[in-house]
Amino acid sequence: MTNADPAAVAARRRTFAVISHPDAGKSTLTEALALHARALTSAGAVHGKGGRRGVASDWMEMEQARGISVTSAVLQFDHRDRVLNLLDTPGHADFSEDTYRVLAAVDCAVMLIDAAKGLEEQTRKLFDVCRHRGVPVITFVNKWDRPGREALELLDEIESEFKLKPTPVTWPVGIAGELRGLVDVRDPGHLLRYTRTPGGAKEAVEETLTAEQAAVAAGPEWEQASEELELLRETGAVHDQEDFLAGNSTPVFFGAAVSNIGVRLLLDAVVDLAPAPAPRPLLGGGERPVDAAFSGLVFKVQANMDRAHRDRIAFVRVCSGVFERGMTVTRAATGKPFATKYAHSVFGQDRSSVETAYPGDVVGLVNANALRVGDTLYTGARADFPPMPTFAPEHFAVARPSDIGRSKQFRRGIAQLDEEGVVQVLASDRRGEQSPVLAAVGPMQFDVVAHRMENEFSAPLRLEPLAYSVARVTDKAGAEALNLSRLVHGEALTRTRDGSWLALFPSRWQASAFEREFPDALLETLVAAHE
Repeated sequence: MTNADPAAVAARRRTFAVISHPDAGKSTLTEALALHARALTSAGAVHGKGGRRGVASDWMEMEQARGISVTSAVLQFDHRDRVLNLLDTPGHADFSEDTYRVLAAVDCAVMLIDAAKGLEEQTRKLFDVCRHRGVPVITFVNKWDRPGREALELLDEIESEFKLKPTPVTWPVGIAGELRGLVDVRDPGHLLRYTRTPGGAKEAVEETLTAEQAAVAAGPEWEQASEELELLRETGAVHDQEDFLAGNSTPVFFGAAVSNIGVRLLLDAVVDLAPAPAPRPLLGGGERPVDAAFSGLVFKVQANMDRAHRDRIAFVRVCSGVFERGMTVTRAATGKPFATKYAHSVFGQDRSSVETAYPGDVVGLVNANALRVGDTLYTGARADFPPMPTFAPEHFAVARPSDIGRSKQFRRGIAQLDEEGVVQVLASDRRGEQSPVLAAVGPMQFDVVAHRMENEFSAPLRLEPLAYSVARVTDKAGAEALNLSRLVHGEALTRTRDGSWLALFPSRWQASAFEREFPDALLETLVAAHE
């Protein structure tokens, strides 16, 4: 047994997620942060040129082929005597439910904004989700090495749309596309000038110029940046740690992840500004202190990360106490014991055995077939963390095996993807278990299902779209009422995972018509944080 104090060790942890709208450079920034922390010897880019390998966090073949992140990944590395747990998230809006789960496992988020595009649709949604969960946000304005909008304009947009005060910690010298360097607002008398490395595979060379040298090197751009910084100080746009942690302000950084410009300053900010693990709220009230007995939250289940072994990993955020490999914990959902014989730390697709872990760390439990997303694990006094909300699906399709001789593999694969939360699987007496209905937030989830069913389970399938776009929670009586309706074309199905009922409608108008026809029928809206 270890004698380490969980609270003291947790104080050295920083657990954060990188989130953004698609194509803002999220996976590239993930690689750059790991590179600056010396966790990688060279950084890869999603759309890398010859000689640059794929990003470590995008391990799935489909991700590497399409240049997008569709799963969550966990990278752990050290920086300045701190242990950083970086959770990369799906970049595409179709996988926002997976991103929401990841945000339940972190203490801070780094939000990327494209310098040219500003606040995009998914950026807005993610800001709202962070606010809802009480997750403080650090903002990184990316791609300042390309033409884009004015820095002050971007700050105004953040403040007006989110009522969140942007407080720059670094400031660009030169307009987007003509970056001459960065100013650390805490040391405004110096200019940080960068020399890019070929392909961005190594850290950009950083040199510090005095104000006199900067005036010569950057000329009017240096003078303009100094005037803008003075204006920001006069308007009170100065970082306040309490405001940041309370979710009232966001420290802002500028740079270019693909060139590794400004990344060191952002990494330092995660150490200096992001909060350490804190007591976690419990279902029904109260909190679990970080120095209590072990507790953990299962926020992700992923199968077949190791193609050679076809295993299944449950990602557990340690919330309190000390995790020790081999310990027996209790699964709150069933009250049954669960042995943690195989526990790994995960760096992209690479992994190594972990003996101990502390609050803020993420442990991968291998072959944890009994665990589900949202499960609470604990020792000692009972802990039960609030369940993770389910998003309202808007896309539906009947799945059928292409080869009836692969029916067993088909059923096993569909059940696996349902347990992972890749899609929701719905069942009806009308179609039977050989033809489940798949429900998704976005249509790209169906692409992931088709790809994984064929490549991991050797069970290719056919998907037949259904003309539904609205789902509501109902019960058996509501399902029977829907079947009797003379005004509404709809269908009631049960969710395989929990047996609850969903009523499906072609439109919101049809759902409203059903409510008018059967005013006593249960019809509730699912949590839909993506709307």
